[in-house]
Amino acid sequence: MSLLERWHALLREQSPVAIATVIEGPGDSLGGKLLVTPDDHEGGSGNEDLDRAIVEAARGLLEGGKTETRHFGPRGQRRMEDVAVFIQSFAPPPKMYVFGAIDFASAVARIGKFLGYRVIVCDARAVFATRDRFPSADEVVVAWPDEFLETAEVDTRSVICVLTHDPKFDVPVLKAALDTPAGYIGAMGSRRTHNNRTARLKEEGVTDEQLERVSSPIGLDIGSRTPEETAVAIAAEIIAFRTGHAGGRLAERSGPIHTPDPDLADSPDAEDAKRDAKREAAGAARDPR
Repeated sequence: MSLLERWHALLREQSPVAIATVIEGPGDSLGGKLLVTPDDHEGGSGNEDLDRAIVEAARGLLEGGKTETRHFGPRGQRRMEDVAVFIQSFAPPPKMYVFGAIDFASAVARIGKFLGYRVIVCDARAVFATRDRFPSADEVVVAWPDEFLETAEVDTRSVICVLTHDPKFDVPVLKAALDTPAGYIGAMGSRRTHNNRTARLKEEGVTDEQLERVSSPIGLDIGSRTPEETAVAIAAEIIAFRTGHAGGRLAERSGPIHTPDPDLADSPDAEDAKRDAKREAAGAARDPR
């Protein structure tokens, strides 16, 4: 099976995959292709050092489902010359697991769908976990949350929102969540509820280090009250968590608005950050205060 046939087969299976093509560079590497998955790769450019760098870059882009042109030196160094590689990636939408079919869950499901997640709502109570109550969800599952999560597909892009607010549900599902590589785990409840839940989880053998992964009370502090406002607070925290930001008001910050990712040196965000930095520097020069 050729690389192109393999690419199309993986696309049909909805499996994450990237294909990298050398579009500028030495004649022996030009046109070289690599097919990259999270666990393997095929093909090559004829240069092992360059291949290693391409595979690493492709997996980074694949994590976010991004497509970009990257530049490398002849031995795989990151620099704007010598070798240009077009990396096209496909990744299925990240998953958002919402446990607890309450009114807040409906709002969280809607905003999760808006953000591009594949939303799965799960609750053991069939009377609450219905398609009519969660029309925006991709799946509505009637099952014990912890049992469902133990067999669910969870990766580092997945987010888990535990909204059950009931120890018999949220303690087992949080314990199961901590055994996954999920990028974000949040749980609804007051600080008192969180402290009680933490004590129960420790009794179940969960360590302090593991508990640091749980964001509870869930969401950023924006004064939310309604289900919709709470969903915005939760979504904001998920975004901040994913991007490595602390949240807060941009108006109270100094410096560039956009923080470039060093792995995305050629991206539009990086260019925006450079422009912001220049404007900040020019402003500082005009106003020495």
